[in-house]
Amino acid sequence: MLAISRRGFLGTAAAAGAALIGGFGRFTEAQAASAAAQLSPGVPDGIASYVQMGTLPGKQPLIQLADRPPNYESPLEYLQTPITPNDKFFVRYHLADIPEIKAADYKIKIDGDGATTPMELTLDDLKKMPAVEIVAVNQCSGNRRGLSNPHVPGVEWGYGAMGCAKWKGARLKDILAKAGIKKEAIEVAFNGADGPVVDKTPDFIKSIPAWKAMDENTIIAYEMNGQPLPHFNGFPARLVVPGWTGTYWMKHLIHVEARTTPQGGFWMKPAYRVPVGLFPLRDRFVTQEDATSTPITEMVVNSLITSHRDGAKVKAGKVTVAGLAWDGGYGIGKVEVSTDGGKTWSSAKLGEDLGKFAFRPWSFDVQVKGKATVMVNATNAIGQTQVTKLLFNGAGYHNNVMQSITLTA
Repeated sequence: MLAISRRGFLGTAAAAGAALIGGFGRFTEAQAASAAAQLSPGVPDGIASYVQMGTLPGKQPLIQLADRPPNYESPLEYLQTPITPNDKFFVRYHLADIPEIKAADYKIKIDGDGATTPMELTLDDLKKMPAVEIVAVNQCSGNRRGLSNPHVPGVEWGYGAMGCAKWKGARLKDILAKAGIKKEAIEVAFNGADGPVVDKTPDFIKSIPAWKAMDENTIIAYEMNGQPLPHFNGFPARLVVPGWTGTYWMKHLIHVEARTTPQGGFWMKPAYRVPVGLFPLRDRFVTQEDATSTPITEMVVNSLITSHRDGAKVKAGKVTVAGLAWDGGYGIGKVEVSTDGGKTWSSAKLGEDLGKFAFRPWSFDVQVKGKATVMVNATNAIGQTQVTKLLFNGAGYHNNVMQSITLTA
């Protein structure tokens, strides 16, 4: 199994970065142009001046939006299949002190005033528990933040702060049962081994409602697509909360706390919140709500064209446009395509269903003569659909505006 110390990781990452780009901020015009070409249309103009293609250990080149902490986006071409390969999966960190990873010494502490039997689990203990597998999308809450208009602060993600994988691990509810979770527990909080560089930076601690923690689909995963978790995706074990945005998917998990009171701290409030009533969300986190804001929870229904970039040149005639659709776990009911600016819509062909939390592939044949504009709209199984106009919020969350591209023959 992979074991990376802080010193070893930083040295390896620095060497990889130097080999590819000659160090952060120092790269050739050709490399800069290559990275800029990967950016999603609509991100702030200034990003092209510093973005680069960066390589982390175990990863293919990703769009490097920041290196401390590491925030690397998957190019569009990496998202053409319903399962995202591990080496093409995006990387998202809030804190820059990347943890030392030693599988043999790894332990998760389970305690809290909502547990009757505090305990510790090793990685081997975790693997001895009944294992489950689930295919689920992991999407950063701020995916597409860079497309907000007007632009908002934060990591200016385009389309690629997401991926879908088959996760294997133990159900969190089984672990909590071993710790004797009390009926009075209202939240379960999580901490990872990564930490802040300076004391003034708050540690990244999150919680979820007790009912979500006890859901059969919420797991502590130690495998991703049949392999041990990559270091930059949470090795040795991470929380997987299918249907909910990635802010809750705690990496390098070391502490699980059953709580009878709401978790406080910066990362619960004011961070990762949306205005009450702005989005059609059914999963509510009521113990963390106030009069004006609520924690971001489930992903909104969305779709993405991955077969072609906007402005792509194609051969005249029939062109198959394809992509992915997903939502917060209700399942994709249909995907529709319009070639007349949204006046009329036709059903796309849906591909393999890997589960209600997974990417659902779709395809549609378009006749291209001269120019053709293709707009896509996904609808989930409970009738929720994408929007034509951005539901603006200051953090740039839940951007599910219908995508439109132009093809030229």
